[in-house]
Amino acid sequence: MDTRIAVMSIIVENPQSVETLNSLLHTYSEYIIGRMGIPYRTTDRKVNVISIALDAPQDTISSLAGKVGKLPGISVKTALSNVINHDA
Repeated sequence: MDTRIAVMSIIVENPQSVETLNSLLHTYSEYIIGRMGIPYRTTDRKVNVISIALDAPQDTISSLAGKVGKLPGISVKTALSNVINHDA
């Protein structure tokens, strides 16, 4: 199946959704190349910024983004590369 490289940006505003988010990311761990999390804990902005690099079929990337986007207090945006791996 063809795979694409993508970057998923996630902003977590609701700390109660973190456990569910981590469980979801664990489910898709075979497609995750890397993950970077930045806690932004100033007095007025208590959020976490997470960046996920993926190499996965496009429908898998879309499925993960849809599931993450449905979590309360979480925003997600995905950027897909134009490079397609036909050998996966």
